[in-house]
Amino acid sequence: MKTEPLVIERTYNAPIKRVWEAITDLEKMKQWYFSTLTEFEPEIGFETIVDVKHNGKILPHIWKVTDVIPGKKISYEWKFGGYHGNSLLTMELFAIDEKTRIVLTHAGLESFEGDKYPEFAKSNFVEGWTYFIGKALKEFVEQQND
Repeated sequence: MKTEPLVIERTYNAPIKRVWEAITDLEKMKQWYFSTLTEFEPEIGFETIVDVKHNGKILPHIWKVTDVIPGKKISYEWKFGGYHGNSLLTMELFAIDEKTRIVLTHAGLESFEGDKYPEFAKSNFVEGWTYFIGKALKEFVEQQND
């Protein structure tokens, strides 16, 4: 059963260049996103695994970059090692004067069988992205100086 993708939009008081770097530069991503991230390149075909601890167990997040428009959009397949399912995460940026609007779309979450594996319930993704996009990234880009 296909469900509607999760979509979260926010506007930051930060220039688009700063937000782009925050979502694509490894050292910056480690500060607001996943501190366990060991490598990341905003290049189509790039793959990485991020080990994330959740409720006492390690969930390998497997990402493969599928689309990049520098300064505007990045998409990557998102899977979990050892589990069924595949999703697509897209972050798009839009300049609004000196501010930036971000639109995050995470599609295919139903493929993770959240009814069978509660850690993959859509509500957990809503909670996680609301924190990452609504708080962590916002604070990170708004506190930086160019």
